[in-house]
Amino acid sequence: MINQGNRRWWVLGALAVGIIAVGLDMTILNLALPILATDLHATNGDLQWFADAYNLIFAAMLLPAGLLGDRLGRKKMLITGLLVFGVASAVCAYASTTWELIAGRAVLGLGAAFLVPLSMSIIPVLFSEEERPKAIGVWMMANALGIPLGPIVGGWLLNNYWWGSIFLINVPLVIIALFSVSILLPETRSEIKQKVDTIGILSSSLGLVSFTYGVIEVGENGWGDVTALSTMIGGILCLVIFMLWEKRVKQPLIDPSLFRSSKFTWGSILATVISFALFGVLFVTPQYFQAVQGVDALHSGLRLLPLVLGLLIGAPISDKLQSKFGTRATMALGFLILFAGLAIGANTGIDSGYGFSLIWVTVVGFGIGLALPAAMDVAMSPLSAERSGVGSALIMALRQVGGTMGVAILGTVLSTYYRNNLDLSGLPGDVAEVVQRSVSAGAAVAQKIESAALLNSVRASFVAGMEMMLWVCGGVAVLGLLLTVIFIQKKTNSNRTPELNQNVSGE
Repeated sequence: MINQGNRRWWVLGALAVGIIAVGLDMTILNLALPILATDLHATNGDLQWFADAYNLIFAAMLLPAGLLGDRLGRKKMLITGLLVFGVASAVCAYASTTWELIAGRAVLGLGAAFLVPLSMSIIPVLFSEEERPKAIGVWMMANALGIPLGPIVGGWLLNNYWWGSIFLINVPLVIIALFSVSILLPETRSEIKQKVDTIGILSSSLGLVSFTYGVIEVGENGWGDVTALSTMIGGILCLVIFMLWEKRVKQPLIDPSLFRSSKFTWGSILATVISFALFGVLFVTPQYFQAVQGVDALHSGLRLLPLVLGLLIGAPISDKLQSKFGTRATMALGFLILFAGLAIGANTGIDSGYGFSLIWVTVVGFGIGLALPAAMDVAMSPLSAERSGVGSALIMALRQVGGTMGVAILGTVLSTYYRNNLDLSGLPGDVAEVVQRSVSAGAAVAQKIESAALLNSVRASFVAGMEMMLWVCGGVAVLGLLLTVIFIQKKTNSNRTPELNQNVSGE
């Protein structure tokens, strides 16, 4: 265990600056979706790919990034990730077509794949078991801080500058993080030299991309689309091959010994369930605020702040509740509150005011704030310093996959209900096609032709899709509650699991 005195907290602070850029990027993108829908003539499927191109590459490269950090040096790979993230931000800023932005977002995900897990992986290396919960709290707070800054900074930028400015804002944060990490962070690496599992990387990446592509295309073209169904089936087969391969290969991408710990397994799964719901809510709410409630980007961002406020309030309360009542009770309460918030949101009507949104969005944030830190602490507790890079990357990969599926599946539910409920009678075919692209495009067309009936149909159709989407999210929250009650121990402590420690570290 490296003992650097107070310096290790400065190191964590330096890494937090880079993490803020990642959180900022996530929130700002969701806020910009309505603008991108009109400026780049993006369909609902394109909007989902703006999020999922990033999420998929992020998820696919998290594990290799953890391996490379453990093998080549965590500091070196962190610097590489920051450089890639900064360059990709500039590429996204100046994209002129949907596919250019999707490609830029994919490269941005590659940079984040190195930045996020390796910044997390230094916690078991630099901090003792007693200090680890506090260090994890600082790391998670850095993630959370980018979220409230995103709506405020992003909304202001979108109101005053072109949409590319929301990506350029990352560059100064990356420069600060690069300078600080280069000076403050000591180089650390694993003594075990593990080979890169190329087949595992390719099969898992191809499986995730194919399955997600199929799900999104189903939302665009319906279940009769042969290409969409074929890619979904192909993606599932690739993922099956990946799992079978991981059981046979000597040095797998996913270390099976990690899953011998029930804490790691169920903590990771429940964190994934939470991410599924969170990403879905963040995808739909900015579009609802701007297209249905009719506010601009800045006010839409401000209306997201209660979600973040609930999360920030819930996180410290979660720590206190865990100490007093145990992890299982805290997580169960978090999932219960999350379901309540989603159920309230599912009753949103076309005439619902912001006061109604304020209530359910805050409740959702508070529920996530209670459940997510507890799940992450459970998952992290068995990890040894020796393999912290791979373990942290696997946790984050599972969360990212959950978020990707949240956007893909929930976005498809939203898109399907939106299209099916539209009243397009009397509209020319080309106009109807534009209206079907997204709620933002539909609202813009209705306002251009001054059709109150079409505008009402567009908004009502979107609200119907959002209602069904939130009910699906609520069902996922109930699943999380059941899994918590069944599989999480009543009391947990910060001691690592000895068997896992030995298996993972190779002692």
